[in-house]
Amino acid sequence: MQTATQGTGVEVVQTQDNRIKVSIPSDISFATNSATLSPQFKTILRDLATTLKNNPSTSITVIGYTDNTGTDAINIPLSRQRAESVMNYLVSQGVASSRFTVEGKGSSDPIANNDTAAGRAQNRRVEIYVGERAK
Repeated sequence: MQTATQGTGVEVVQTQDNRIKVSIPSDISFATNSATLSPQFKTILRDLATTLKNNPSTSITVIGYTDNTGTDAINIPLSRQRAESVMNYLVSQGVASSRFTVEGKGSSDPIANNDTAAGRAQNRRVEIYVGERAK
């Protein structure tokens, strides 16, 4: 997955529970207040789909986040719609829908300070977790 995302701004790390975490920043994923995938994001997801199809025994969790502007009534559905857009695109590229779990967390779990534009941009993100399926 690191090869598929190299040079894109996407971060790929291994988590403590032995999953792969792919973090996609807002500047390459979605426009503000939108769940429509950017063209650049689709390119990244196409490459990621190839990797996922080559590893069919994995499960995939997609989590969407927003910054803290707006209310939970807006942010939670938007974050879920973003996660669903990612899942739907990966499914359209041949990844089995049965492998996915999707969550929208709104502005919970910020990774940066929401008091600045740069911090809010970091908090608007999608995270994809890939791990072995439970047996």
